[in-house]
Amino acid sequence: MQLALMCRNPDLYSHKRILEAAIERGHEMDVVNHLRCYVNITSHRPQIHYHGKVLPKYDAVIPRIGASVTFFGTAVLRQFEMMGV
Repeated sequence: MQLALMCRNPDLYSHKRILEAAIERGHEMDVVNHLRCYVNITSHRPQIHYHGKVLPKYDAVIPRIGASVTFFGTAVLRQFEMMGV
């Protein structure tokens, strides 16, 4: 499966363990800092851009959103949902 871990700090122990567990089970996982994302909200083809590139289609997203950025983090998560993730 192609997975995305939505988090701000991939060096936290819990995030490292999630990443390790996914790789051990044969999944591919990308770490995405949701504060560095921008979204294209067109109704016919929603997209999320990250570091100037369109993110691929993921099978699932694991959100690890901090309390200080809940509003923007959930907006990015809803965009993933609109993309069929």
